[in-house]
Amino acid sequence: MAEWSTAASKQRSQPVDRGGVRTPPLRPGGYDPADYAAYVVRSAEEAAVSPLLVMTVLHNEAYKPHHPLLERLWQWWKPGAAFGVANMHRATFERVRRTHGLSERWQDLRDDPAFAVHAAALHLKDLDRSLPKRHVRRYTRDELLALGYNAGERNMQAFARGVPPGPLARSYLRRFRAYRSRAAQALADCGRPGDAVAG
Repeated sequence: MAEWSTAASKQRSQPVDRGGVRTPPLRPGGYDPADYAAYVVRSAEEAAVSPLLVMTVLHNEAYKPHHPLLERLWQWWKPGAAFGVANMHRATFERVRRTHGLSERWQDLRDDPAFAVHAAALHLKDLDRSLPKRHVRRYTRDELLALGYNAGERNMQAFARGVPPGPLARSYLRRFRAYRSRAAQALADCGRPGDAVAG
Protein backbone atom coordinates (compact mmCIF):
# COMPACT_ATOMS: atom_id res chain seq x y z
CA MET A 1 0.00 0.00 0.00
CA ALA A 2 1.03 3.57 -0.49
CA GLU A 3 2.27 5.74 2.31
CA TRP A 4 2.41 9.51 2.08
CA SER A 5 3.72 12.25 4.27
CA THR A 6 1.80 15.52 4.28
CA ALA A 7 3.85 17.36 6.87
CA ALA A 8 5.24 20.84 6.44
CA SER A 9 5.89 22.01 2.91
CA LYS A 10 9.65 21.77 3.49
CA GLN A 11 9.33 18.01 3.79
CA ARG A 12 8.74 15.99 0.65
CA SER A 13 6.51 12.96 0.56
CA GLN A 14 8.18 9.69 -0.26
CA PRO A 15 5.86 7.22 -1.96
CA VAL A 16 6.49 3.63 -0.99
CA ASP A 17 5.25 0.36 -2.42
CA ARG A 18 1.85 0.86 -4.03
CA GLY A 19 1.57 -2.75 -5.13
CA GLY A 20 -1.86 -4.20 -5.65
CA VAL A 21 -3.45 -1.00 -6.97
CA ARG A 22 -5.55 -1.94 -9.95
CA THR A 23 -5.13 0.16 -13.10
CA PRO A 24 -8.47 1.24 -14.58
CA PRO A 25 -9.34 -0.95 -17.59
CA LEU A 26 -8.82 0.14 -21.17
CA ARG A 27 -12.32 -0.80 -22.28
CA PRO A 28 -15.07 1.77 -21.63
CA GLY A 29 -17.50 0.94 -18.85
CA GLY A 30 -15.10 -1.35 -17.00
CA TYR A 31 -14.05 1.15 -14.34
CA ASP A 32 -15.61 0.98 -10.88
CA PRO A 33 -14.61 3.52 -8.22
CA ALA A 34 -15.46 0.88 -5.58
CA ASP A 35 -12.21 -0.87 -6.60
CA TYR A 36 -10.40 1.92 -4.75
CA ALA A 37 -12.49 1.89 -1.55
CA ALA A 38 -9.56 0.88 0.67
CA TYR A 39 -7.47 3.77 -0.69
CA VAL A 40 -10.40 6.14 -0.27
CA VAL A 41 -10.75 5.18 3.40
CA ARG A 42 -7.04 5.50 4.07
CA SER A 43 -6.58 8.80 2.23
CA ALA A 44 -9.75 10.32 3.72
CA GLU A 45 -8.63 9.41 7.23
CA GLU A 46 -5.17 10.89 6.63
CA ALA A 47 -6.72 14.09 5.26
CA ALA A 48 -9.42 14.19 7.98
CA VAL A 49 -12.30 14.32 5.50
CA SER A 50 -15.32 12.06 5.08
CA PRO A 51 -14.59 8.82 3.18
CA LEU A 52 -18.16 9.01 1.88
CA LEU A 53 -17.45 12.45 0.41
CA VAL A 54 -14.29 11.22 -1.34
CA MET A 55 -15.97 8.04 -2.64
CA THR A 56 -18.98 9.97 -3.94
CA VAL A 57 -16.70 12.45 -5.74
CA LEU A 58 -14.89 9.48 -7.36
CA HIS A 59 -18.23 8.12 -8.57
CA ASN A 60 -19.10 11.56 -9.95
CA GLU A 61 -15.77 11.75 -11.78
CA ALA A 62 -16.08 8.26 -13.33
CA TYR A 63 -17.82 9.53 -16.47
CA LYS A 64 -14.79 8.91 -18.72
CA PRO A 65 -12.28 6.05 -19.07
CA HIS A 66 -9.24 6.50 -16.81
CA HIS A 67 -6.74 4.07 -18.30
CA PRO A 68 -3.26 5.74 -18.41
CA LEU A 69 -2.93 5.18 -22.17
CA LEU A 70 -6.26 6.84 -22.88
CA GLU A 71 -5.37 9.75 -20.60
CA ARG A 72 -2.06 10.23 -22.46
CA LEU A 73 -3.93 10.33 -25.77
CA TRP A 74 -6.50 12.69 -24.29
CA GLN A 75 -3.70 15.00 -23.07
CA TRP A 76 -2.13 15.01 -26.54
CA TRP A 77 -5.46 16.10 -28.01
CA LYS A 78 -6.41 18.43 -25.12
CA PRO A 79 -3.31 19.55 -23.13
CA GLY A 80 -5.35 21.11 -20.31
CA ALA A 81 -7.31 17.94 -19.57
CA ALA A 82 -7.81 16.64 -16.05
CA PHE A 83 -5.93 13.49 -15.00
CA GLY A 84 -6.43 10.47 -12.80
CA VAL A 85 -9.41 8.62 -11.39
CA ALA A 86 -10.41 11.83 -9.59
CA ASN A 87 -10.07 14.12 -12.67
CA MET A 88 -7.74 16.75 -11.24
CA HIS A 89 -6.61 19.72 -13.32
CA ARG A 90 -2.99 20.79 -13.28
CA ALA A 91 -3.50 24.14 -11.51
CA THR A 92 -5.48 22.45 -8.75
CA PHE A 93 -2.87 19.73 -8.36
CA GLU A 94 -0.04 22.28 -8.18
CA ARG A 95 -1.81 24.07 -5.31
CA VAL A 96 -2.27 20.76 -3.48
CA ARG A 97 1.35 19.80 -4.16
CA ARG A 98 2.70 23.07 -2.77
CA THR A 99 0.38 23.11 0.24
CA HIS A 100 1.14 19.54 1.30
CA GLY A 101 4.75 19.21 0.13
CA LEU A 102 4.08 16.39 -2.33
CA SER A 103 7.01 15.23 -4.44
CA GLU A 104 4.89 13.60 -7.16
CA ARG A 105 4.09 15.36 -10.43
CA TRP A 106 0.71 16.10 -12.01
CA GLN A 107 1.40 13.44 -14.66
CA ASP A 108 1.67 10.82 -11.89
CA LEU A 109 -2.08 11.11 -11.34
CA ARG A 110 -2.82 9.22 -14.57
CA ASP A 111 -0.50 6.29 -13.71
CA ASP A 112 -1.18 5.94 -10.00
CA PRO A 113 -4.82 5.63 -8.91
CA ALA A 114 -3.92 5.46 -5.20
CA PHE A 115 -2.03 8.74 -5.47
CA ALA A 116 -4.89 10.33 -7.44
CA VAL A 117 -7.30 9.39 -4.63
CA HIS A 118 -4.87 10.79 -2.05
CA ALA A 119 -4.52 14.10 -3.94
CA ALA A 120 -8.33 14.38 -4.21
CA ALA A 121 -8.71 13.87 -0.45
CA LEU A 122 -6.11 16.56 0.24
CA HIS A 123 -7.87 18.95 -2.14
CA LEU A 124 -11.18 18.33 -0.36
CA LYS A 125 -9.42 19.04 2.94
CA ASP A 126 -8.17 22.37 1.56
CA LEU A 127 -11.67 23.24 0.33
CA ASP A 128 -13.09 22.37 3.75
CA ARG A 129 -10.68 24.81 5.40
CA SER A 130 -11.91 27.62 3.15
CA LEU A 131 -15.62 26.89 3.56
CA PRO A 132 -17.36 29.03 6.19
CA LYS A 133 -18.81 27.13 9.15
CA ARG A 134 -22.19 28.74 8.50
CA HIS A 135 -23.78 28.41 5.09
CA VAL A 136 -27.21 28.29 3.48
CA ARG A 137 -29.21 25.26 4.60
CA ARG A 138 -30.04 24.28 1.06
CA TYR A 139 -26.80 22.25 0.87
CA THR A 140 -24.95 19.97 3.23
CA ARG A 141 -21.30 20.69 3.88
CA ASP A 142 -20.31 17.67 1.77
CA GLU A 143 -22.47 18.93 -1.11
CA LEU A 144 -20.74 22.30 -1.00
CA LEU A 145 -17.33 20.61 -0.91
CA ALA A 146 -18.29 18.51 -3.93
CA LEU A 147 -19.42 21.67 -5.72
CA GLY A 148 -16.07 23.22 -4.82
CA TYR A 149 -14.26 20.20 -6.23
CA ASN A 150 -16.15 20.65 -9.48
CA ALA A 151 -16.59 24.41 -9.82
CA GLY A 152 -13.70 25.80 -7.76
CA GLU A 153 -13.23 27.35 -4.34
CA ARG A 154 -14.64 30.80 -5.14
CA ASN A 155 -17.80 29.37 -6.63
CA MET A 156 -18.20 27.07 -3.62
CA GLN A 157 -17.99 30.06 -1.29
CA ALA A 158 -20.57 31.90 -3.40
CA PHE A 159 -22.93 28.90 -3.30
CA ALA A 160 -22.46 28.78 0.49
CA ARG A 161 -23.70 32.40 0.66
CA GLY A 162 -26.78 31.53 -1.40
CA VAL A 163 -25.72 32.36 -4.96
CA PRO A 164 -27.49 29.80 -7.19
CA PRO A 165 -25.23 27.37 -9.07
CA GLY A 166 -25.22 27.38 -12.85
CA PRO A 167 -26.46 24.47 -14.98
CA LEU A 168 -23.18 22.49 -14.93
CA ALA A 169 -22.80 22.77 -11.17
CA ARG A 170 -26.48 21.83 -10.67
CA SER A 171 -25.96 18.76 -12.85
CA TYR A 172 -22.85 17.81 -10.84
CA LEU A 173 -24.81 18.20 -7.59
CA ARG A 174 -27.67 16.02 -8.90
CA ARG A 175 -25.20 13.27 -9.79
CA PHE A 176 -23.44 13.65 -6.43
CA ARG A 177 -26.74 13.12 -4.61
CA ALA A 178 -27.67 10.20 -6.86
CA TYR A 179 -24.31 8.44 -6.33
CA ARG A 180 -24.34 8.88 -2.54
CA SER A 181 -25.98 5.52 -1.81
CA ARG A 182 -23.72 3.67 -4.27
CA ALA A 183 -20.66 5.23 -2.65
CA ALA A 184 -21.95 4.30 0.81
CA GLN A 185 -22.43 0.71 -0.35
CA ALA A 186 -18.86 0.58 -1.68
CA LEU A 187 -17.59 1.71 1.72
CA ALA A 188 -19.83 -0.77 3.53
CA ASP A 189 -18.49 -3.57 1.33
CA CYS A 190 -15.01 -2.40 2.34
CA GLY A 191 -15.95 -2.75 6.00
CA ARG A 192 -16.91 0.87 6.71
CA PRO A 193 -20.72 0.86 7.19
CA GLY A 194 -20.64 3.82 9.60
CA ASP A 195 -19.50 6.11 6.79
CA ALA A 196 -22.85 5.72 5.10
CA VAL A 197 -24.35 8.27 7.47
CA ALA A 198 -21.52 10.82 7.32
CA GLY A 199 -22.11 14.34 6.25
